[in-house]
Amino acid sequence: MKATRGERSGWREEVAERLAARKPELLAGEGCTRAAVALVLAPGRGGPSVLFIERASHDGDPWSGDLGFPGGKVEPADATPRAAAERETREELGLDLAGARFLGRLSDIVGAHLPVLVSCFVYGFDALPPLQPGAEVRDAFWVPLATLADRRRHASATVRFGGESLVRPAIRLPVADKPVLWGITYRLVLQLLEIMADAASGRRKAGGSP
Repeated sequence: MKATRGERSGWREEVAERLAARKPELLAGEGCTRAAVALVLAPGRGGPSVLFIERASHDGDPWSGDLGFPGGKVEPADATPRAAAERETREELGLDLAGARFLGRLSDIVGAHLPVLVSCFVYGFDALPPLQPGAEVRDAFWVPLATLADRRRHASATVRFGGESLVRPAIRLPVADKPVLWGITYRLVLQLLEIMADAASGRRKAGGSP
C-alpha cells in the first residue's frame, strides 16, 4: 500500500518531539570561532534521509574535500547562529530552509583540532527539495538515517587533516567514491542517532517488548 503524505511526514513529528524532550547543551565557546550548520532531513525509503555535502578542494581550507552539513562561519551580519546556518545553506546549495519545518537543535560541539564552536539546527522537508550546489560544494547527496545507524558501517579510519594522517572513528557511507564521515559532522550524526535510539527504546519498553 502506498504511504500517504501524512504517513511520509510523520517522522518529522517524532524527530521534533525527541529534540524537544532533550535540552541541548549550548556552549559559550570563549576563544572559539562560531560556526553553524543545518542538518536537513527529507523522506526516503523506510524513513528520513540526511543531506550531506562534499566540499570542494581549496588550498588552506582544513575541511577541503571533506563531507559535512551545509553551513559555515557566523558572520557579524547574522542575527543568530541559526540565521547563519540558513544563509550558508542558501549560498552553498540554493536551498531555502523557509520551505522546511524547523525541528530543533542539537548540542553545540567544539572542534577537536581547531578552536571552532559549531551549532547545529535540524530541519525537515516533506519531499526531496531541488539542490543547486555552488562553487564551494563538489557534490550533495542523501543517505538514509537507518543506514547511518547501521553499526556495521561504523569503524576506525585513517583520515588526513592539517597535513597529518589520523586514525579516527568514522562511518563508511554507501555512496561511491566518497570519503568517510568523521570529525564534527560524525559527532553530530551520533547525537541524532542517540536521540532517535532513545525514542525507539522507549517505545519498546512501553509496549512490553524485551
